[in-house]
Amino acid sequence: MHTDDTGTTDATGMSDEAKRHDQLTSAPSATEEDAAPRIDVTHRDGVTRIDIRDDADVRPGNPMEEPEDA
Repeated sequence: MHTDDTGTTDATGMSDEAKRHDQLTSAPSATEEDAAPRIDVTHRDGVTRIDIRDDADVRPGNPMEEPEDA
């Protein structure tokens, strides 16, 4: 049974990261770059923060508009 995302495997014998990589690279024209990380997750003082990486090729939102300053 899977308990966390730190490399622990579940009943399939694969970690979450291995499953993600397998899924993102299984298409006929997929490359290793397709499995590149797109987010950074940090945990501090009971708070989980998820940030879109600056070097992510695919980002949420309208690609035709400039992002607003936070």
